[in-house]
Amino acid sequence: MEEITKSTTIYEAIKINPSCADVLSSVGMHCLGCAMSRGETVEEAAKVHGVDVDELVKRMNEAK
Repeated sequence: MEEITKSTTIYEAIKINPSCADVLSSVGMHCLGCAMSRGETVEEAAKVHGVDVDELVKRMNEAK
């Protein structure tokens, strides 16, 4: 499986691993319905939502 990084867009991350949607929702990021998800990186979204990006990327890559 391809690795999700800080520079991966939310849209790409969910394509890589659909379970990322659950991780994002668990931290209050309801990105599936957000128009920004196609162009916003994981890092940008984490910053806007006040989420630790390194922990988020780790959880997204570990999601099953």
